[in-house]
Amino acid sequence: MSFMLNIGNHVSSSKGYLAMGKEEISLGGNVFAFFTRNPRGGKAKDINPEDVAAFLKYKEEKQIGRLVAHAPYTLNPCAAKDDLREFAASVMADDLKRLEYTPGNYYNFHPGSHVGQGSEKGIELIAGLLNQVLQPEQTTTVLLETMSGKGTEVGRSFQELKSIIDRTELDSHLGVCLDTCHVYSAGYDIVNDLDGVLAEFDRIIGLDRLKAIHLNDSLTPFNSHKDRHAKIGEGSLGLDAIVRVINHPLLRDLPFILETPNDNDGYRQEIALLRSQYL
Repeated sequence: MSFMLNIGNHVSSSKGYLAMGKEEISLGGNVFAFFTRNPRGGKAKDINPEDVAAFLKYKEEKQIGRLVAHAPYTLNPCAAKDDLREFAASVMADDLKRLEYTPGNYYNFHPGSHVGQGSEKGIELIAGLLNQVLQPEQTTTVLLETMSGKGTEVGRSFQELKSIIDRTELDSHLGVCLDTCHVYSAGYDIVNDLDGVLAEFDRIIGLDRLKAIHLNDSLTPFNSHKDRHAKIGEGSLGLDAIVRVINHPLLRDLPFILETPNDNDGYRQEIALLRSQYL
C-alpha cells in the first residue's frame, strides 16, 4: 500500500525538464504532466541533453513519479482528411522519439473525432495510426484518454477504447488514462457507483491497463456529454466523490494529474487539500 499520494498538475514545458520538476515540487506535487509542444500545435522545443540529465538526477533525488506527457489537442488521428491524419502521425512519432530521453513514462492523447465517418471508421483509423507509430523497442506507454462523448468524439465508452486496443498490434505499449470529469459526463456514475464503474472497466478493458487518472471536477451534470472541468469540490462530482477516488484501493497508487482551471496558487491549495484527505 502506498503511503504517499502521487499527485501533481500540468506544468509549462517552455523552460525545460529541470524547471518543470522544480516547479512541481514547489507546488507540493510529486508527479506532473506537460504538453510535448504547444497544446494547440506547432514545433516542439529542442531537447537539451544536459537539462534532461540534470532533471533525471533531480527526479531521483525528489522521488518524482512517472511523467504523463500530453499530445497537442490539435491532433486528430481519425480525421477524414489524409493530411490531418498524416500530421497527427508525424507529431506522435516525433513525440515518442523525444520521450525516450526520459524513458519509462507515459504519453497521453485524445483518440480524436470521427467527424461524421462513424465510430467504427474512427476506431479503425486510430488503430491504424498506432500501428504506424508504435515501435517494439520504445519504453513509453501510450495512454488512450477516456472522453466525455461530445460531438463525434471516439473514446466515449470503455468498449470503444477496447476496440482500439484490440486492433493495435503492439498493444503491450497501450494503457488508459481515466479522466474523472469525462467519464462522469459520459455516463459512468463514479459518484454513486465507483466500484461498479471500475468493475465494468476491468471486465471490458482490464484494470492492468489503467495507468493514470486526470483528476477533475465537472461543471456539467452526470451524462451531459460535455467537457467542462471544474475546480476540486466545485462541480457536480463534489469533494467527497473525488476523495473516494484517490483513496480507492484499486486507484490510490496511480499518478493523479489535476487539470482544473487554476493558477499555481490554486494548484498548491488543491494538492494540499487532497493530501490532507489521503488515508
